[in-house]
Amino acid sequence: MKTMTRKLDWNRWWMVVIFAGAMAWVESAAVFYLRTMIGRIEPYQPDPLPVIGGFAPVELTREFATMIMLFAVGFLAGRTWRARIGYAVIAFGVWDIFYYVFLKMICGWPHSLFDWDVLFLLPMPWWGPVLAPVLISLLMILLGTFAAQFERTDTPALSNGRVWILNLAGVALALYVFMADSIAAAHHGLDAIRAVLPEKFNWPLFCVALALMSAPVARMVRQFLTRARTKSEIDATAGEFGCTRNL
Repeated sequence: MKTMTRKLDWNRWWMVVIFAGAMAWVESAAVFYLRTMIGRIEPYQPDPLPVIGGFAPVELTREFATMIMLFAVGFLAGRTWRARIGYAVIAFGVWDIFYYVFLKMICGWPHSLFDWDVLFLLPMPWWGPVLAPVLISLLMILLGTFAAQFERTDTPALSNGRVWILNLAGVALALYVFMADSIAAAHHGLDAIRAVLPEKFNWPLFCVALALMSAPVARMVRQFLTRARTKSEIDATAGEFGCTRNL
């Protein structure tokens, strides 16, 4: 029964990954159409966010709808709230990585992992090299996998509040790094925010943010290894006291 349950868990994991990959293609195609229409296949150029027709409100709504879809699939895949959040985080990470993979296939962009991109528009534009969100997405996939696949362990892997405080601090710091230039231009008005073109990415601060965000993953890995080692010791001890037939 445990083997069948574990197999079903991985079936869910793969279905979430497949859904997120398919959704990444839809996202890449939509962004390709949009950027082609406004001449912004490469987003890092003068006037990166032009206001044309009703594109702005439609694009903002589309981003919000994308988040709803990703979290909806996590809600449907998991049986507990921890697993639901885990699957949603997996979906987000897979979707984000394959979004860039498919854009590369469709139009040849990004040329490298260090190309600048407008990562998100809510509440204001996020700017960063492609590598930065990819690193976060890889961390999210690992975190979500531990949360979703080990939800039945006796020790609650997500119970430690300190690691989540560190994680939230890392998230806040990463958001600041992504939006620093937009925040600096905010006092000049909306037009100034739309015209922002960052010149330098704060990699040292981002690395600190990434390290803080990885705190829950580090704790989960440590707990998993401790449980595995304890189980091995128990099995070895049980073997020493095993009985054999007296022939």
